[in-house]
Amino acid sequence: MPLKTQRRNAGSSLPPVSLGEARTAQQIWGRKRLRERLALLRRARHRIAGNSEEIAQSVPCEQAGALHRGVADTLVSEVLPLVEACRFLEREAGWILAPQRLSSHNRPFWLRGVSAESRREPLGVVLILAPANYPLFLPGVQALQALAAGNAVLWKPAVGGMPAAQALRDILLGCGLDPALLQLLDESAQAGSDAIAAGVDKVFLTGSAATGKAVLHQLAGTLTPAVMELSGCDAVFVLPGADLDRTVAALTFGLRLNGSATCMAPRRLFLVGDHPHLLPALLEQCKSLAPVTLPAHIHVEVADLVHDAQRLGATVLMDESAAGLRYALISHARPEMRIAQSDIFAPLLSIFDVPDAEAAIAAHAPCPYVLTAAIFGPEPQARALAERLPVGTVLINDLIVATADPRVSFGGRRSSGFGTTRGREGLLEMTTLKTIVAQRSHDLRAYRPTTPGHQPFFAGYLEAVHGGNWLTRWNGLRRFLRSAARLD
Repeated sequence: MPLKTQRRNAGSSLPPVSLGEARTAQQIWGRKRLRERLALLRRARHRIAGNSEEIAQSVPCEQAGALHRGVADTLVSEVLPLVEACRFLEREAGWILAPQRLSSHNRPFWLRGVSAESRREPLGVVLILAPANYPLFLPGVQALQALAAGNAVLWKPAVGGMPAAQALRDILLGCGLDPALLQLLDESAQAGSDAIAAGVDKVFLTGSAATGKAVLHQLAGTLTPAVMELSGCDAVFVLPGADLDRTVAALTFGLRLNGSATCMAPRRLFLVGDHPHLLPALLEQCKSLAPVTLPAHIHVEVADLVHDAQRLGATVLMDESAAGLRYALISHARPEMRIAQSDIFAPLLSIFDVPDAEAAIAAHAPCPYVLTAAIFGPEPQARALAERLPVGTVLINDLIVATADPRVSFGGRRSSGFGTTRGREGLLEMTTLKTIVAQRSHDLRAYRPTTPGHQPFFAGYLEAVHGGNWLTRWNGLRRFLRSAARLD
């Protein structure tokens, strides 16, 4: 059957959100067997696949000048990875969320009667604060993971994101989900703030660093936990021996994708060693980029950043017209330039010439945003560099695309946020840990007060078990056994 949705614009009325209803429904949902919850997600995946084009059309092609893509781009960048993430949950959530019995192998001797296991339980009601640039895929995966883990969800779309959120919600409701388990807030920032004030159990934000600071300030009052997937000013490293054609194609793709409104888009390019042919080839490829119509405030910010770079000695190669900005390539960039430390959605690329990997790492360090990095070059050298970069994700000989793998967990560091979304770790973020420890011994000596005679007993045990050499351990064992005999 074709999908039928009632899409709401930001100004249209929504049913009132009820946190109480969400909590009541969650208690029932959380007690269902995991396979029942996953069966609903499987039905939803099949229905998404059968109505993929209509769902893709719920995502605006242009939103405040930031999105520039057709239905095909939306299918591959939002719908396809969403259903793959759903299938990942169907296949893997069982073992990820299963109780884990702690092995007795490394259990301390003096706790030999103790067994322990860890369990993953639902958080309760989670709030998803969605981004504008990928309004279906990014919050959609979080919603599916939250539901799989047994939670209820409040979803606040970004401006323009309501139709996509409504389309996914309608599918889930059509597959049997209780409407109280997935409720949509309006698109205003106040709606998210009100939900936090009402008392949600965890917040998942995908947005700018500035928004992250504001949300965390409010969360601090109630010690509400959060996952923050924030801004990027991501780096690409090109090592000697890199495939020139692949590197240039990846850079062009990163500048083009979604009108360059992607947190992982390349913003800094570190050319390690001599690469005389790369910049001419990149310029030639950039001529094929469609112009990006920037919002007025971003256009002003671009002009300011470019002026600052020129003042500090950069050379700017910029293709700007009345239709928009195709690209701005800033050669002879330096780490202290503001353009090399800015989280901006525009096709900007600062280019650094560095003699070696050490210099590249040093030039990369001042930027506060460390979401991802991409390295192009022979894999052994690329892996050696990857191990030294303090970022959330490193891609080798690829850019952006491989992070759509549903197995890959994603998260940033420093000003790019904290916590994890997607993959195994993203699913675990939707749970809270409970540890159950059972004592099976009937011995009551642990509850008795210590006496002076226990001092050599405990000290001997420490030496016998944790001593640094055989003589210390042997002497400790003798001391332990003698004191134990006296205590008995």
